[in-house]
Amino acid sequence: MTEILESQIIAGVRFTQLRFWTDERGRFMETFRTEWFPEMRWNIIQTNCSYSRANVLRGLHYHHRQVDYWYVPQGAIRVGLVDLRPGSSTQGASQTIEIGEGNPVGVFIPIGVAHGFFSLTDSILTYLVDNYYDSTDEYGVAWNDPALGLEWGVEAPVLSKRDQQNPLLGDIPPSQLPG
Repeated sequence: MTEILESQIIAGVRFTQLRFWTDERGRFMETFRTEWFPEMRWNIIQTNCSYSRANVLRGLHYHHRQVDYWYVPQGAIRVGLVDLRPGSSTQGASQTIEIGEGNPVGVFIPIGVAHGFFSLTDSILTYLVDNYYDSTDEYGVAWNDPALGLEWGVEAPVLSKRDQQNPLLGDIPPSQLPG
């Protein structure tokens, strides 16, 4: 049975401890079930796959209308999470966790939690979302903003032009923060 663990740092973030079944043919693993998150009215309508080379950092991104669920079937990443939700009991809290082949964990990311990842190796990230991609619901915050307190353990990752331009948290208008 898959074990679902609540983050001890950010309210609403959950980690699924996934299990393999192995035989002479290979291995099998369930990576997601809607019943693991009974409080959600899941309507998974899009699945995405991100291929990243080692030393790539993607993020931080956040949404007002989208929940994410991440799993890494190949490689290893360091996930960074920051609670940007005003009024949340853990507002401002940050957390990192390494997931991938050596640590098969799914990560449930609620609305308003900024998220990104650093690719420790060449990696593949699959993620389920409950809304179609909508550029008007795509926000960013600087991955290395000292106010976030994220311990990435890297200094010069490869970033997209867009992520290079993400603002510091203090420069984001309140109307763009989740609420």
